[in-house]
Amino acid sequence: MKKFLAALLALVMVLSLAACGGGSDSTGGSGDSSTPPPASSDAGDSGSSGGSSEKIDINVIAAQYGQNTGDWWAKFQEDFNKEHEDINLTVEVVSWNDIYTVVNTRISGNAAPDILNIDVFADYQADDLLLPAEDYVSAETYAKMYPAFLEQSVVDGTVWAVPDLASARAMYYNVDILEAAGVEVPTTWDELKAACEKIKAYDSSIYPWGIDMTTDEGQAAFAYYIWNNGGDFTDADGNWTLNSAENVEAIEYAIDLVNSGYTNTDPANETRYTLQDLFGAGKLAMMIGPNSIPTYIAEGGSTINYAFAAIPTNGGNASVSAGVMDRFMCFDNGHSPEKLEAIKTFFDYFYEDARYSDWVLMEGFLPATSAGGEIVASSDPSMAPWVEIVGSCKFYPTAKAEWADVKQGVINVEQQALMGGNVQELLDELQAEIAG
Repeated sequence: MKKFLAALLALVMVLSLAACGGGSDSTGGSGDSSTPPPASSDAGDSGSSGGSSEKIDINVIAAQYGQNTGDWWAKFQEDFNKEHEDINLTVEVVSWNDIYTVVNTRISGNAAPDILNIDVFADYQADDLLLPAEDYVSAETYAKMYPAFLEQSVVDGTVWAVPDLASARAMYYNVDILEAAGVEVPTTWDELKAACEKIKAYDSSIYPWGIDMTTDEGQAAFAYYIWNNGGDFTDADGNWTLNSAENVEAIEYAIDLVNSGYTNTDPANETRYTLQDLFGAGKLAMMIGPNSIPTYIAEGGSTINYAFAAIPTNGGNASVSAGVMDRFMCFDNGHSPEKLEAIKTFFDYFYEDARYSDWVLMEGFLPATSAGGEIVASSDPSMAPWVEIVGSCKFYPTAKAEWADVKQGVINVEQQALMGGNVQELLDELQAEIAG
């Protein structure tokens, strides 16, 4: 718990951190609440419902992915409680801007939620706060999940969290702008830079390339460039390699695109939502983004002609798509066997194929179950290529306890490099800080 109390102070200073899946409405959800629910305990596993029978209370903190999230969970809570008269489910939806602080404040006050929906889990596990996934998820529901997704939450051979949903990334491009500028869709870094030069010459009011190095998703930018230059966060043995030659070259390339005037003007403060707005308005020619961009653009009323392709690479490396996954986890609040069975009932209900697919499709994300993938692909043919992509994505090393520090560290490196800092020196310092 000492580690958590220390982390809390740092987290309060970085409230704008968001997951790969942070939604377009991040200012607060219908469940933003300053009043914590009661802490769970053996004595509190059953609470009076106000009637003649006692109910088992389950409280959930869920991340807000977009404007539909609060309503979806409200309906879920209503339906669940109607169908399970012995359980009283309460779901609190909290914005990505606030969820880290809310959760860690609850933990420090001995009021951890029963279930948490968020992106990170390793720090909670390292402080012995979580239950193994197989303790609170039924075998039938557990078997639905993509093994590659479950592997992202393994520590010491045990799965500590289960996948909520995912997104994958690709390069989006404005077809009309590229054609007017006489540009072919770039597949390599050299081709990308040449394309940016031509687009800039064609129309200087258009940003050729978009980069988000903000606290919202700067770690994604770091991943795009290092992975597509043969670099990585760690080596095959799990050792941190943040200052590898491939990583240094990758970030220097990205910074050079900014300094050459080929990108949006303020990558340290312009999030991918700003980039998506520019792209939808025809003011940005190319950007890397998630599979949810079509939904985002359609909701904004954009009529641009666009397509997506593989992320450009360097040095003959195969293109790598970044996968981002959020999770459910269960805190070890001294649950009784009856409470654990009720929590299993919650997850069985949530991951029921049709209901789960509705959840995924609501905000344009990707499923973490095979059955969900089949339903999503058949319901929306445009999602079929993404369903195939997400099964082979590369993920952040979120199972490592240092990931939260690495995530913020690489963003700091990028932002200092944007102000003229030496990439090699900055990554050397970060490597020494993380690896010792």
